[in-house]
Amino acid sequence: MAAGVKHDYHLVNPSPYPLIGSIAATVMAMGGVTWMKGLFGLPEGTSWLFFLGLAGVLFTMVGWWRDVVREANQGDHTPVVSIGLRYGMVLFIASEVMFFVAWFWMFFEMALFPEARVVSSIEEVRTAWASWPPQGVEAVPAWELPLLNTLTLLLSGTTVTWAHHALQVGDRKAAKLGLILTIVLGMLFTGIQAYEYSHIFGHHYFFGGEGAENSGLYGSTFIMATGFHGFHVLVGTIFLIVCLLRLMGGGFTPQKHFGFEAAAWYWHFVDVVWLFLFAFVYVVFGGPAH
Repeated sequence: MAAGVKHDYHLVNPSPYPLIGSIAATVMAMGGVTWMKGLFGLPEGTSWLFFLGLAGVLFTMVGWWRDVVREANQGDHTPVVSIGLRYGMVLFIASEVMFFVAWFWMFFEMALFPEARVVSSIEEVRTAWASWPPQGVEAVPAWELPLLNTLTLLLSGTTVTWAHHALQVGDRKAAKLGLILTIVLGMLFTGIQAYEYSHIFGHHYFFGGEGAENSGLYGSTFIMATGFHGFHVLVGTIFLIVCLLRLMGGGFTPQKHFGFEAAAWYWHFVDVVWLFLFAFVYVVFGGPAH
């Protein structure tokens, strides 16, 4: 019956991955609660349920991604379908933008009006939280590792753009080289951030010393904002690795390469978010107490 279809739309085959993915995500969420607080009679610190769910999520991602790539290679991604994929990617990135807006909003509210959130009647606590960062908190120096990471991501943005342009003009060799350089720079960013975090959790900065008891919301917002960005860099790097493997396997043409284009969009989104993080979290509101 499919051979007789004469339209530009692609009707996907029945897939088990939406069901598997939703079940795995639910198990992973409950596993996270169990790990941190205990649940279903399991004691706090029980981690196997979380990792079971995580394995299911990763299995879903690999299988579903493989099916989409297979559909593309079979020619199912017609111009009409490609437009839908583009709309989907734009909406996904827009949802990610709002995700980071939430963390920036929290950080800005505390940075601009720190005294409004102090409800303690203890004078020492009120004094400590009357500034941002809180009194005694030693913030991460902006012009050291964060600056290096900024330069790394900005450079990676140029290499991924070079790779995209090379693919558009049919220069597959240059496209591969640009992709490899982007992946290496992404890995370098992750390594630098891991080193920075080792200093944070090793009590070189705001989680140790005099400011440990006052780090509170500052430490939470800092770790959540920069940590989630680091996770997005990791996901983007994997995205680019898949594109490189497809390119090396003969995939993509100058006319049809939306998988690569989507990866490039995502990578530029990661770049822009980091510029905001660096400017406001590290430089403007991350230095001496305001």
